[in-house]
Amino acid sequence: MDLISLIEKKKVKITEIPKWGTYLRKQWEGNFANHLSEKDKKSIYLFDEDGCCGYLWHLFSFEKKNCFKEEQADKAFNKELKKYCYVFYQHSDDALILENASFINTDDFANEKDVYVVDKEFNWTYVRTHETGWCGPYFCRKEC
Repeated sequence: MDLISLIEKKKVKITEIPKWGTYLRKQWEGNFANHLSEKDKKSIYLFDEDGCCGYLWHLFSFEKKNCFKEEQADKAFNKELKKYCYVFYQHSDDALILENASFINTDDFANEKDVYVVDKEFNWTYVRTHETGWCGPYFCRKEC
């Protein structure tokens, strides 16, 4: 079952926002990686460069920001109040707005790769990577 169908069953209002991926990734970087210099960002492959595939979640795997990892990340996300969220991906410009999202949880994202979930104000983020089990998932609050 795809993510939209799964979440719709929970009575969450979903708005598809094509072409918002670039904007949301830039907002995510500005809110969670703003303490890093451009040199630091390049050193952890935050961006696609020189044939190396960049990932925003490298911020956590390279331990450049405190976060919860693995089971602790899942628990933190499941406990977090989720009224209004954005869902976007590392390698896609498609994104979603979720309203009344209080019943979404980590199980909803079990089949997703390199997906980012953030609240409307970018105060927290949950990231499920394509390397989950080895790297991730991660959960972080902006103030961490």
